[in-house]
Amino acid sequence: MSEPVSRIARSLESATPFVAPEALERQGFQIHLRLGANESAFGASPAAIEAMSRAATVTHWYNDPESWELREAVGAREQVPPETVVVGPGIDGLLSLICRVVLDPGSSVVTTKGSYPTFTYAARGVGAVVHEVPYSAEKVDLGGLAEAARNYGARLVYVANPDNPSGSWQCAEELAKLRAELPSDTLLVLDEAYREYAPGPGTRTPLASTIRLRTFSKAHGMAGARIGYALAEPWFSVQADKIRMHFEVNSIAQAGALASVEDPEWVKSVASRTAEGVKVVHGLCESLGLGSLDTHTNFVLVDLGSPARANRMLREMLELGVFLRKPGLPPLDRYVRVTVGLPDQMSEFGDILRRWIESGARE
Repeated sequence: MSEPVSRIARSLESATPFVAPEALERQGFQIHLRLGANESAFGASPAAIEAMSRAATVTHWYNDPESWELREAVGAREQVPPETVVVGPGIDGLLSLICRVVLDPGSSVVTTKGSYPTFTYAARGVGAVVHEVPYSAEKVDLGGLAEAARNYGARLVYVANPDNPSGSWQCAEELAKLRAELPSDTLLVLDEAYREYAPGPGTRTPLASTIRLRTFSKAHGMAGARIGYALAEPWFSVQADKIRMHFEVNSIAQAGALASVEDPEWVKSVASRTAEGVKVVHGLCESLGLGSLDTHTNFVLVDLGSPARANRMLREMLELGVFLRKPGLPPLDRYVRVTVGLPDQMSEFGDILRRWIESGARE
């Protein structure tokens, strides 16, 4: 019997966008510093942890498939109607849902080459054709994205802002200009996973034909709960309800996210402590003669000078029990990405990196 595989799946190469530290430990590595996945070292709000603990006692009940309480709370915070809030299993799950709602096999989409890979993973999974625009001076090239969208008749343009892995940030005026330069029938998807770390209040004025994505994985400290939301025009919620998996966001995650929305001071404190940690990493790099990129996230790109040296550092740090990641494509492939940890973790990492540099490993 032949394998009953769709033409789309059969056409794709096998891919693993992220190798988890657990997978590396199964290969025999012993990791004691997790500084590679941009998790919040500060954890979830105590109120969220308490809410999730309470919710765990009634997991024999089904979760609310509409996530209505959370949508009301998010809508109130974002000053939008709850009907325009779509809750999903993290931004990854929402990207998959958007692609299923918006794209047909053969649809063109545009993204930045080397930016967050889950978007291209989801788009190719529905048979879309992905067109990639290189970074410009290590920052997302908004003008290039708009030009590519016009040239290819793109159905969708994806922008991570702040960007992962570059850490760069586009202000509200720049995004409004991008939206104005896109064809009116092109959907703009803004992945704002790191928004809480970015400067300024941002804008609450919705952009037409735009979906904004937010997550509880980063500053809210709930990466393992897998929950996030989309802010979109009403049509998206109507269409998404036709095809989404209605019970996929579990009750424990919903309870924790609701409590975290209602505890904004915790998120502010996480953002503040993270900013201090970013300064520590930049200072460490300067003391060791290494460059580093400005960032508006909870990670820093450390410049090793060449892809070969960056790959060597990644491998040898893993052998020392330090889990890091790095961009895989130029111009960022000479950098290693370091997530901000707790002060004692940053101190330990600094000692390890200093010994690594002094041993001549940089040469």
